[in-house]
Amino acid sequence: MNAEAHAPSYYAATAKGLVDRARLAGDLTCDVCVVGGGFTGLSTALHLAERGFDTVLIEAQRIAWGASGRNGGQLNTGMRKDPDTLSSMLGDTQSRQLWDMAEEAKALVKGLIAKHNIDCDLKEGHISAAWKARELPDFQSYADSLTHKYDYPHVEFLDRDQIRQHLGSEAYYGGVLDKKAAHLHPLNYALGLARAAENAGARIFEATPALEIEDKVRPSVRTPGGKITARHVVLGCNGYLGKLEPRIAGNMMPINNFILATEPLGEARAASVIRDDVAVSDSKYVVDYYRLSADKRLLFGGGETYSPNFPGDIAGFVRRHMLRVFPQLEDAKIEYAWGGTLAITMNRLPDVGRLSGDIYYAQGFSGQGVALTSLVGKLIAEAIAGTAERFDLFANIPTKPLPGGTLLRRPGLIAAMLYYSLLDKI
Repeated sequence: MNAEAHAPSYYAATAKGLVDRARLAGDLTCDVCVVGGGFTGLSTALHLAERGFDTVLIEAQRIAWGASGRNGGQLNTGMRKDPDTLSSMLGDTQSRQLWDMAEEAKALVKGLIAKHNIDCDLKEGHISAAWKARELPDFQSYADSLTHKYDYPHVEFLDRDQIRQHLGSEAYYGGVLDKKAAHLHPLNYALGLARAAENAGARIFEATPALEIEDKVRPSVRTPGGKITARHVVLGCNGYLGKLEPRIAGNMMPINNFILATEPLGEARAASVIRDDVAVSDSKYVVDYYRLSADKRLLFGGGETYSPNFPGDIAGFVRRHMLRVFPQLEDAKIEYAWGGTLAITMNRLPDVGRLSGDIYYAQGFSGQGVALTSLVGKLIAEAIAGTAERFDLFANIPTKPLPGGTLLRRPGLIAAMLYYSLLDKI
């Protein structure tokens, strides 16, 4: 089997440190076998290798071939649910613990970038933009809660006039500026994690899909080129899990999201679109998210599909969303357009846990994965090393399978998302 090339994205065109790694050929044994070469798997492998574990990571395609190398690159604050909503779901104590760990996640990513000299265009700043006027009180409440209840002084509420000073769009009624959230080049971040993991002693194999997991006292992973026998297995497959582990497949739903990159806009025009080079996401159910690249392109994500197939014209599909926000870019050439598959859960919180046979897993980050995946990989390494308290904070988040399991979850989700997308237009 040969690994597929990376998606034809701006990220792949500007990747730093892409190398071809060997596929597994022959049986081997190790302490931990990590399945999946995205952020979760790479962070797990790095933190395990730094602790002295003999760690093998296998990836079906190439490192960060999936969502980790294709996403919007937004390093956001908190969980997918705001802290007050989490309090109502989980109670004040667990909500505060998860808030603190989400802050640690953000700091961890920034720290890994600095420690390992990862060149991935890290830049601070993010705006959450209100799509509807009636949402403004919620935005104000959110900013007040972070400032006063969670001791987070880095947010600023923006009214309609203020957000228009930041963004060259008439689409929004206000928002919240978060000065310590950030954005980055996700593929280059992942490639940097892979280099760091290998430098720490991890072995990484590409073009090596996991075909079957044997759940025994010492679990093993069967691949086309050989079998890996380990003390522990870690599944970081997310939306690409497929039928590999039926016990957790129904807990999340793979969906597709799409991004385009314009031609370079130049300093002045780029600043007229996003004045301070921050990342942006809005409050729609089907979220628009965007930012400027290092060479001043607009990277705009918008639109979802729920079947295995991508639109035939991804650029045209996303461009319609972009022009609703920035009609002045109608003449901007689209130079890249690509899609990727992520995974969402019923409650939009990560599905993290441990199965019999010393099999750990993490999936369903629901659009908040750039920060949380790196932290969860570290927590899995802690748990394997014998300290599971922090891992258990995530593992104890209540998880509900999607209605209908893997067979019927897709029709139900499509119906729900069509309903919510209609609400975006009202």
